[in-house]
Amino acid sequence: MDHNHSSRRAFLKTMGGMGGASLLLAACGGGQSATTATVAPAEGGAATSAPSAGGQVKLHFLSAQVENAGYTGVIGALSKEFQQQNPSAVYEYEQSPQTDVEQKIQLLVASNSLPLLFVSPATGTMNEIAKKGLSVNVEQTFKELGIFDTIKPVAADLVRKIGGGSMNVLPTELNIEGIWYNKQIFAENGLSVPATWDDMAKAAEALSAKGIQPFAASGEQGWPLTRLIGGYAVRKYGADVMERVAKGELKLTDAGFVEAAKAVQDLGTKGYFGEGVSTVDYDTATDLFLQGKAAMFYMGSWVVGDFNNAERNQIGAENIGFFNTPTVAGGAGSADDWSMNTGLPIAIGQAEYSKNPELVGKWLTYVFKAFGERALKDQGLITGFTVASMPSDVPALTNLVQQTIDSAKNAFLYFEGYFAGEAQTTSYKNVQLLVTGDMSAEDFVASIQQALEK
Repeated sequence: MDHNHSSRRAFLKTMGGMGGASLLLAACGGGQSATTATVAPAEGGAATSAPSAGGQVKLHFLSAQVENAGYTGVIGALSKEFQQQNPSAVYEYEQSPQTDVEQKIQLLVASNSLPLLFVSPATGTMNEIAKKGLSVNVEQTFKELGIFDTIKPVAADLVRKIGGGSMNVLPTELNIEGIWYNKQIFAENGLSVPATWDDMAKAAEALSAKGIQPFAASGEQGWPLTRLIGGYAVRKYGADVMERVAKGELKLTDAGFVEAAKAVQDLGTKGYFGEGVSTVDYDTATDLFLQGKAAMFYMGSWVVGDFNNAERNQIGAENIGFFNTPTVAGGAGSADDWSMNTGLPIAIGQAEYSKNPELVGKWLTYVFKAFGERALKDQGLITGFTVASMPSDVPALTNLVQQTIDSAKNAFLYFEGYFAGEAQTTSYKNVQLLVTGDMSAEDFVASIQQALEK
């Protein structure tokens, strides 16, 4: 039930990269082993390919994860089972470092040789691939196969949001974000779960006065801090606030965003994130919380793998609680709206699918009808796929996450979810200056808005 930590680290380093970071050239990392020539697609249409030699169908999966980790391990195990029953289907796995994915995918697009299954590049790149008909429309294909009901509705909505209304990728993970807290510290100090941002700030003040660090946070990563700004903005404007920014209906320089930046800056300048927050890395922040040295920790549900690790978790899983970003006075947002994401999703190459849609469709059906349950059972992984029968030995915190996801009424993407690479990088970098008081809230939001408009 333990998550693969190397996989987690790769994911964490790229959580913000889903919007499109500048990535490095892949160094001949084991190119696709295509056995047939592909034919260039007609303009705006899908690529077509000649049938594979010997009647074999290559189920080639290009992943950023190691072979047996996370969802890649689950897909591999199910594909090998399928291969045993269907010898003409041959499963192949290829790994590309996450930092190389963007450029590698672009090279494969240029040579019209996308594999059958591939990790999604940056959102903008992926959407262009879909527009050119080089990837399968997941919703249409899964409905044709009769397996669309295996995808959780909330996951489908998230995928449509990042795809501009189209489901271009599979939601191989489903993460929910919020604030984890140390129940024992709260109880010993007479604190309740904060309902409002002001309540949370008062709790932080009370803890700090007693020498207890209120929050653990990785300023070195940046995004754990900007998530708080995004959460405040959602409570201020509503769950669709970042979509409205993406459409140009709101600007980050608007008063509500300045207010959000100031609210988080205030937590930082009062020392509530601890000393040297800008240099604190992800693991250090996690350990501060798990060693009982900080009372609260904003993080996504992927961290539950660490919480369930008895060697690392010194406060005990039973002492960890979870609450949503509190509401803001006078805000339009609701505490029923949760920040959620689909991790590092994967896409289906149209050309490879078209080689033998009957067999590939059979494979997709075999894998993804079982995927949600097997991922939870084998990897402790909560995905965007339904689970017909919950395993009996699921840890309590994993169950808590699953129940919270199931009860969520609406989902929204994180602060940088719609940003392109430069705006994203600017956000992560400048939030370090914001929380130390070295940049004003007005300048912080203006710097990101300027990057967005380039």
